[in-house]
Amino acid sequence: QDGDLKFPLESVKKLKELMDGNRHINPRMMVPMASYSPCQEKHLPEEFQPVCKREDAPMIFRRLSLAAEDDLCEICANAACAGCF
Repeated sequence: QDGDLKFPLESVKKLKELMDGNRHINPRMMVPMASYSPCQEKHLPEEFQPVCKREDAPMIFRRLSLAAEDDLCEICANAACAGCF
């Protein structure tokens, strides 16, 4: 969850994989993560398409990616995760 936006955990994990994969392409050509948006990725889960239309999409994607790190959501350690209650 990010604000009023909610996404399935599996989709967020896929988003994280896409974003992590982008970081390893070429360090000299890297876009700062704060401005990176996976909207052009062909494997971006469908539920993220509405986010792509928002100006704050890069920050939303970054926060979601951080929430999926180390499977913290699955042990309810991240406040951004829903469904733990």
